[in-house]
Amino acid sequence: MIATLTKLSPNEVQARIAEGRAVLVDIRELDEFSRSHVAGAHSQPLSGWEQSHLTIDPDADVIFTCRTGMRTAGACDRLAARVSGEAYVLDGGLDAWRAAGLPLEENLAAPMEINRQVQITAGLMILAGVGLGFLVAPAWFGLSAFVGAGLTFAGLSGNCAIARVLMLAPWNRPRTA
Repeated sequence: MIATLTKLSPNEVQARIAEGRAVLVDIRELDEFSRSHVAGAHSQPLSGWEQSHLTIDPDADVIFTCRTGMRTAGACDRLAARVSGEAYVLDGGLDAWRAAGLPLEENLAAPMEINRQVQITAGLMILAGVGLGFLVAPAWFGLSAFVGAGLTFAGLSGNCAIARVLMLAPWNRPRTA
């Protein structure tokens, strides 16, 4: 039997967790989870979902979350298929949780999520190409075209050169004890 995902408000989720009736499963990537998450949430990144082993008490309500609710909505069939009973989703994700004033475990020393770093870097490179194209020489417009082509390739292939370079940056390297 395939379960369906029922939306729950942040306050409903908090109440179920506080009563010990529910387990919150966060499907964001590890870099996102390490920066902020609901206390006690289980990290099960969607990128490795089929290879992961979801071990949850069958009597507990399973509630899935991401940052905004878009990833859980887009993967609801994959998520629900791994739960034996009814499954739930945090409506609006962690953004809604934060907006409701509910507590999050945050590690602001953790690097910003790699996707946001890529967006900032690509945006700055495109702006630089346009600015230099107008102010210095039209050949600089090629920088913006190059970045646009690279982002298109990344979207089609799932292989982002900017992300690979950013992962080598000192702030993104794992810290040794």
